[in-house]
Amino acid sequence: MAEMNTARSALLRPEWQYVDGDRLDAFRAPQWALLARQRREFNAALHADHVLRLLRASEADPAFGYQVNNYRHSLQAATAALQDGRDAEYIVVTLLHDVGFTTCPASHGAFAASLLSPYVGDASRWLLEHHQIFQGHHFHEHPDEALDPAAREAWRGHPHFTATADFVERYDVGTIVPGLPEAPIEAFLPMLMQVLSHPPRRVPPRED
Repeated sequence: MAEMNTARSALLRPEWQYVDGDRLDAFRAPQWALLARQRREFNAALHADHVLRLLRASEADPAFGYQVNNYRHSLQAATAALQDGRDAEYIVVTLLHDVGFTTCPASHGAFAASLLSPYVGDASRWLLEHHQIFQGHHFHEHPDEALDPAAREAWRGHPHFTATADFVERYDVGTIVPGLPEAPIEAFLPMLMQVLSHPPRRVPPRED
């Protein structure tokens, strides 16, 4: 049996407090209020860094055949959106659209949507969720049947169809080439902080 570690983890700020109680169902209003206050401060200080860390973790990864790895693809895509004068939300969505590409490749669009949905609009959420399917339109003779070039047609006429198709065409399928502009990831931190500063909305789980 593993030895129990009873040492408390270091807090971000020494003046922060620990709640009393060994189970969540033992907490009452004073404990929840304390956690909410300190969590707001915690998120303000570290949330954006934690999100960028997910992407930065792949910075030194090899590419498995592409000419650039996923980290550089993400920077190229976001830099192109920045150069096109897109707003902060769009640029952040572009930067993080493939943040789950190497972690959950079969559902990386849903991964990115789950990460950002509380802080972005419905159009951005839909784009993130569906861009992986829309890519199939550009994949010719691909052996994976899940990347059917005609799969996106199921959503033709949807309010976000055209914007998602344009995103994939402009910022996704072509940002895989060495030598394209790549802004440093730090350049996107203020925009990410701006997006994550929005009061998070509740995103209900999808019904089967």
